[in-house]
Amino acid sequence: MPCGLSVLLTVFQRDGYMKKSLIVSFCAMLMLGCASTDAPTETKVLPYFSSESGTKSLIVDDAPFLMFAGELHNSTAGSAHKLEKVWPEMASLSLNTLLLPVSWELIEPEEGVFDFTVVDSMIKNAREHDLKLVLLWFGSWKNGKSTYVPAWVKEDPKRFPLAINQNGSKNSALSAFYEANLNADAKAFSKLMRHLHSVDRSEQTVLMVQVENELGLLGTHRDFSEKASSLYAQQVPDALIQYLNKHKNSLHVAIKNAWQENGFRQSGSWQEVFGPSELQKETDWKSHYSYLAEEIFTAWHYASYVGEIARKGKQQYALPMFANAWQKQPRAKHPGNYPSGGPLPHLSDIWRAAAPSIDFIAPDIYELNEFDWIAQSYLDTNNPLFIPEIKVGPNTAARAFYTFGKYHAIGYSPFGIDGEGLFNTRKTDDRTLQPVYENLTALAPKISAARGTNNLTGLFFDEGENSASVDLGDWEVGIKRFSSQGLFKMTGGLFGIEGEADTAAGGLLVLRESKNQFLVVGGIGGLQVSVSKGSTSPYDKVGYAEVDEITFVEGKELSHRLNGDEMALGGPPIQPGEVKIFRIKMYGNND
Repeated sequence: MPCGLSVLLTVFQRDGYMKKSLIVSFCAMLMLGCASTDAPTETKVLPYFSSESGTKSLIVDDAPFLMFAGELHNSTAGSAHKLEKVWPEMASLSLNTLLLPVSWELIEPEEGVFDFTVVDSMIKNAREHDLKLVLLWFGSWKNGKSTYVPAWVKEDPKRFPLAINQNGSKNSALSAFYEANLNADAKAFSKLMRHLHSVDRSEQTVLMVQVENELGLLGTHRDFSEKASSLYAQQVPDALIQYLNKHKNSLHVAIKNAWQENGFRQSGSWQEVFGPSELQKETDWKSHYSYLAEEIFTAWHYASYVGEIARKGKQQYALPMFANAWQKQPRAKHPGNYPSGGPLPHLSDIWRAAAPSIDFIAPDIYELNEFDWIAQSYLDTNNPLFIPEIKVGPNTAARAFYTFGKYHAIGYSPFGIDGEGLFNTRKTDDRTLQPVYENLTALAPKISAARGTNNLTGLFFDEGENSASVDLGDWEVGIKRFSSQGLFKMTGGLFGIEGEADTAAGGLLVLRESKNQFLVVGGIGGLQVSVSKGSTSPYDKVGYAEVDEITFVEGKELSHRLNGDEMALGGPPIQPGEVKIFRIKMYGNND
């Protein structure tokens, strides 16, 4: 078949997900492919993002794909033989996607000499265990430092300069202001993407790539090298001013307010356009920003650097690419305490302007008390919610129901999923995530269909909490803590049996199937589900018409009717440690 013809036929035969802009992009890519024998040629539509329903969805093999994922410890991927040991365990947890790092130092141990042994091992084993992969490029920066760059980069700071702290000392991170750093990283990343194209183009085991990891500048709010300081005093780039003007009405409030307070200037230095450099001392850390002009400046250059790496990588293999962020938080509320200039919500406009080749930005969440604020902040800046890292703990499994339900996430990935390690990660005998992912997988098509609508929501109570509810107007769905101890106390200690107290977190995902019918899935902490009159209910009296427990056997949905004792306390119960699916049909009347 002539060059690109099979792709063109595929594009025009697709059923509604393909945008005109994507078709144009494919045509351009085809022409480039035909013109150059060195450029990779495409034969099958790659994973991509669609906003067909108004909500961004990851499309894989022509269907929405939700990532029920986990991320390995950083050093687990330090060798192929170490990796070999983790795959059976990962597959047994009902994951469909695994996140794992690819480090620059391993694939280019000598300059210009590339070794993809570990990468090939990842792909081979993932296929054998029916897992998809998201690769994390540990290139110039990982957690604000340059620990994963090759030795030949570390040993030559004159050629590969480090950032400079405010006191004049050298930072531990490569500077984002030097082309030698960018070019070396981009070369290695491009080689990686070209290799992925050659070994994985047909099977597409790798879905996406994260470019760098928790990047930004630690220890100082901006780079004080001579070159960076000179650029800070120069004019804000026209490209950024044009972006701000074009998106003036939708800019993040932090950016818009800073620009507005300086008269919406159309030119000037970074300080003249975005305000004076200062340490913000207000206690409301969520809405106040220290050294904002300097952080905007830092974000522009970091995003430009990462965007160029992603752009060159996509020239070899155009997978979706994203950047993740270490979060601003109560204990790290000033830039430099968290990586300054990273892909945070208040800097999302800067990232979007400087790095259009980055498809979205994503939060790593370890400050779980701020989970809702962080999740909503990323959604409010027009990003799909993907959490590539979340702290593993007693509430992690139950929170997955809430994340996919309440925030319509495309993916959820506890960190350190392969066993004990730093940061309170998963214990090797902890199996709580497995039934959560197993049941979410069974409902994934229904969840995907409801994303972006009011028919999908979620509930969560944490350790020490006992209930949660959501008012849908005509109906209210709730959960309250339910344990065997609580049941026996309510029934007078029937037969003298003592139950065990339950303190674990509980979560519920709610799918509204019709006006009076709900499909719910949840559990881990013992809980009781209830549906009752909402604030705008048209009924005087409501009740359960039918309640069925739903299970799936080899993909077939089976229904088991509940009544009697199971419904005696006002709604279907889920015992501590269990996960269950219920279909609940309600009735209402005014008699």
